[in-house]
Amino acid sequence: MDSRLKNQAVAVAVIMVLLIVTVMVVTNMTQKKNNNKDAAKDQEQEQMPVIEAEEGEYGLDPKKDPYAFLQDEDFFEPEKEYAQPEITLSLLVSSVEKDMRVNVVNGRGELVADHPFSVKVTDANGKVRNYKDADQDGSIYIAPVEPGEYQVSLVETEGFLLAEEQVPVSVKEQLDYTVIDDISFLIKSVDEINEAEEDTAINAAELEADGTEINRPLEQDALFGIDVSKHNNKIDWESVKAAGVDFVIIRCGYRGSKSGYLVEDPRFQENIEGAEAAGLKVGIYFFTQATTEVEAVEEASMVLTLCRDYKLALPIFIDTEGAGGNGRADRLDKETRTKVCRAFCQTIDNNGFHAGVYASKSWFENNLDATQFDNYYIWLAQYSRQATYGRHYDLWQYTSSGTVDGITTRVDLDMCYTNF
Repeated sequence: MDSRLKNQAVAVAVIMVLLIVTVMVVTNMTQKKNNNKDAAKDQEQEQMPVIEAEEGEYGLDPKKDPYAFLQDEDFFEPEKEYAQPEITLSLLVSSVEKDMRVNVVNGRGELVADHPFSVKVTDANGKVRNYKDADQDGSIYIAPVEPGEYQVSLVETEGFLLAEEQVPVSVKEQLDYTVIDDISFLIKSVDEINEAEEDTAINAAELEADGTEINRPLEQDALFGIDVSKHNNKIDWESVKAAGVDFVIIRCGYRGSKSGYLVEDPRFQENIEGAEAAGLKVGIYFFTQATTEVEAVEEASMVLTLCRDYKLALPIFIDTEGAGGNGRADRLDKETRTKVCRAFCQTIDNNGFHAGVYASKSWFENNLDATQFDNYYIWLAQYSRQATYGRHYDLWQYTSSGTVDGITTRVDLDMCYTNF
């Protein structure tokens, strides 16, 4: 290598060494500077005063409990209390005969219960009487009331608004056997009552059976049918129709033997829709415990309310029989019981349906004046091979021990001699 190249190589090596030394010096100075800054910062923080937590506050010192604020009742904005919206109330007022029923309903037309509502009743002379909903069921029944024109208003109750100040009502002198429009508010389900105390009809015909009845259609020239209620459980209506059954009379409800509540049979809708779908002719019966004509109109109104959407080929019957001796209607005299049945039937008849009376042979003969029912259909209950009732009848229930395909229980069997 010549001297010139050798000198150049030495110069490059010296330059490289100087660069490396320079980088190392700069790096070392930078790191030392940063360390000095960090040390100064730590010293500054150590010299900062600690914020002591006062009552109702929390400190910002990270060495303290970071969740201390949760114990501060004033840290979070308190929840706002919103007033419950007031419910608007209306009154539905009706009269059957020298009485008045006032129903307190909400905007959806439902009875408003569990509140001690009071109403003011003002007569034509300005005289005011107050009446209270003692049992808090949303309905106030007032009787007797002198016939005439009245204004009814609800006494102001906290938490409720009134849709109107006064509602007019005409109290009737006599029954006119028309449907009570607001009767649906008096209808209860079985979940609201004690069935063991209320559904207590006693089948007198069964007690008087002579043991000669048979489990098949008795006469070829009559329609063969059955009558059912919730006691017959779920029914296969297609199988019933295939078994040769022409018609069915379905219980839609009853009045409670003890309380007098109007109760819908829990299988009524299921039964009537199933029977209609299977092509059976349908009739209705209602077990009465009415003690007055007014209550009979209530019962008829309930039936018509429940049946308004169905086409009935057979009559609507009032089922009058005992309730074990302790029923509210068991001790009615013959005249009153006859008036009850007539009031029911006339209300049904006035609304365009066939009406009839169901009773046992002994009941027709001893507890009713059957001569008063000539304008209505008669459904006789006598469990025998041959009926011996001396008056006219349109249907005959001849046994309660029948069997029919599609029904798992014993069932009442009937013959119908009228072509509906």
